Amino acid sequence: MPAARVNGIDLYYEEAGAGTPLVFSHEFAGSVESWEPQLDFFARRYRCIAYNHRGYPPSTVPDDPAAYSEEQLVDDLRGLLDALEIQRAHICGLSMGGAVALKFAIAHPDRCLGVVVAGAGGGSGNREQWQRDALTTIRTFEEQGTAAVAEFYTRGPARVQYLRKDPRGWQRFYDLFRGHSARGSALTMRGVQLKRRTVFEVEDELARIQPSVCIMVGDEDETCLEPALLMKRRIPNAGLWILPKSGHAINLEEPGLFNDALLAFLTAVEQGRWLPRAEVSTSLLPAGVAAERG
Repeated sequence: MPAARVNGIDLYYEEAGAGTPLVFSHEFAGSVESWEPQLDFFARRYRCIAYNHRGYPPSTVPDDPAAYSEEQLVDDLRGLLDALEIQRAHICGLSMGGAVALKFAIAHPDRCLGVVVAGAGGGSGNREQWQRDALTTIRTFEEQGTAAVAEFYTRGPARVQYLRKDPRGWQRFYDLFRGHSARGSALTMRGVQLKRRTVFEVEDELARIQPSVCIMVGDEDETCLEPALLMKRRIPNAGLWILPKSGHAINLEEPGLFNDALLAFLTAVEQGRWLPRAEVSTSLLPAGVAAERG
């Protein structure tokens, strides 16, 4: 069972393929298995690495609540790259993993080739309600276990789309979630999810992100739409891909479309064709249009 010793813990990872490194960082409700459709596809072209965050067996589940923070997850990703002797990689994250990818691009731009931030930003708006819901989820983890949380967490308003589209795939997701560590999940939600800086709180830092960024979101993932728009507007070299009639786990809901979009992004970055936003000179516009823009 492959594991990298990082920051005093073991991070479980799976690796497939060869070539340019492409690292996948999973969501709160996910794990390495969440990236199976991507590993199958991209291992034909890239050196793919998917890993479990701390708190997600077989990675270490620290008992100390202080061992859990978004900053720690970002540093774990850096440590994983170091352990695997990877200087630079494409980083692709979903939800909690997307937030890690975003903050990693802020903290370690020199380690990033391209960055994919998918389904990220939940909890940035209506913060008080989001925190109340998170505290309820934490108590359920602690008092009733992961199976009780799975009953409502996997059927949330941004999860039912997956259930409707692909009941068998959703069942695999549900079964995997039930197997997560209740303690690790509770500590992760309390230390990482509840305390992380929101997309709105890092708005000024977004403008300093240097790598190319692809933001992905489902149009029915309501809590992530506004953060996605903000990231698109603030990150200098960002593109926004919105998948219609889709919820949160877009890599599982629509794996073919997700893989095609991701491949197009990676190819554009590697060919130097993922370019910063074009500025249109008003001198090139008809007089009436220029006046309207003014």
